[in-house]
Amino acid sequence: MNDDLQKRIQEALANPQNMGELADADAVGTVGNSDCGEMLRLWVKFKQQDGRKVIDRATFQSFGCETAIAVASLATELIRGKTAEEALALQTGELAGELGPLPPMKIHCAQLVEGALRSALNPAVESAGQPATQPTSPQTAAAPTLLESFSKPQAGGVKIQFLD
Repeated sequence: MNDDLQKRIQEALANPQNMGELADADAVGTVGNSDCGEMLRLWVKFKQQDGRKVIDRATFQSFGCETAIAVASLATELIRGKTAEEALALQTGELAGELGPLPPMKIHCAQLVEGALRSALNPAVESAGQPATQPTSPQTAAAPTLLESFSKPQAGGVKIQFLD
């Protein structure tokens, strides 16, 4: 990895944006990469703006390398104000935002973020008139952290999608 990219990643990590759970999220997506062991969860909250349903806020948690965290941080800012369709239309390379093109050995980091976004904004589920995530009961309203999800798996709980 070149020094310029490493510097941009370090700058993004020095002040990561939108880390942590989003308690009142409308959608949650979780993905993992079996090749490197990285996991990422993305929370999305929508709002109505000018007659359109747009992303108001997105947050993330990651068990991943610095590049995955930096891309997730930048991507959560990038998708703000976009509709689900506009966010899903973003290409893997676009999600890296101001980091610029990633080297081949780090493209999987952006693919991890893209996978979590697709998992959260699953158009097939939403087009059927259902929310992207299943409604929760008052006892389970707060989504578990990634660590809790793996430490105490719940039947029918978190859906993990492994990327190729």
